[in-house]
Amino acid sequence: MKESNFLNNLRKEDKLQLVEPSEDICSSYLEKADNCLKSAKLLLPNNLYENSISMAYYTMYNSLTALLFKAGIKCENHSGSIILFKNLFNKLDLFKIISFAKKERIDKQYYVSTEKNLNLTKESAEDMLEKAENFLIHVKLLIKDLNNENINKIRSRFELL
Repeated sequence: MKESNFLNNLRKEDKLQLVEPSEDICSSYLEKADNCLKSAKLLLPNNLYENSISMAYYTMYNSLTALLFKAGIKCENHSGSIILFKNLFNKLDLFKIISFAKKERIDKQYYVSTEKNLNLTKESAEDMLEKAENFLIHVKLLIKDLNNENINKIRSRFELL
């Protein structure tokens, strides 16, 4: 019920809507996801752990956005996109990963780490990078397997949310 109200509010604000499925927009977001992954990998060995965690999260988020556009769904809200992923694609394991990554990104982006937390942050960044790579691979496979019949089913489920 709470998720449904949240999604309805996004619809009223025109931040969530059905659009024409788009291979081009999907490809552009996948390119962004790939670039974020490259950035996360470059930041990690340079001890920029918090930034690496953010880029790892954006790898996941941009690939999710690509998946939604492939199905013809536009969502301009991170939480809304993640809820849609859970409800429309039934990939609970991947849903948990991106939900965790979002919390980590917020934590690392908006709060400061102390020197004694540095090792923890390094381990967290390494873990997040691995999760981002795996998430991206899985989402690319989902996109590859999306045919017109699947897209129509997803769009029908979207209408019921």
